[in-house]
Amino acid sequence: MESLIKFVQDEFVTKKEFPEYSAGDTITVYYEISEGAKTRTQFFRGVVIQVKGTGTSKTFTIRKISGTVGVERIFPVNLPALQKIEVNKRGAVRRARIYYFRGLTGKKARIKEQRRR
Repeated sequence: MESLIKFVQDEFVTKKEFPEYSAGDTITVYYEISEGAKTRTQFFRGVVIQVKGTGTSKTFTIRKISGTVGVERIFPVNLPALQKIEVNKRGAVRRARIYYFRGLTGKKARIKEQRRR
């Protein structure tokens, strides 16, 4: 049964090419919003808290601070409204899921930038 599901997903679900990102990276996600007959592009910029799943069921959670309130959003990778993803900064974190980031404020909420070679 699992091989049948995998076959259908590989054949019929269109895959989009996005850059590699992981927990701790600051990314910008551009996605379409339709309001009545009009559509517009909106972006969501924040820190990736987790990447979950594989293949077409892969999702990622982004957290940003809007005013004084933390806002998180979960995006499926195969969302048709997803236009593009830009990686702004690579973060140096030791964990794959940085839930502890939710409790940090001020200078402690900074993530060191990964050095490039």
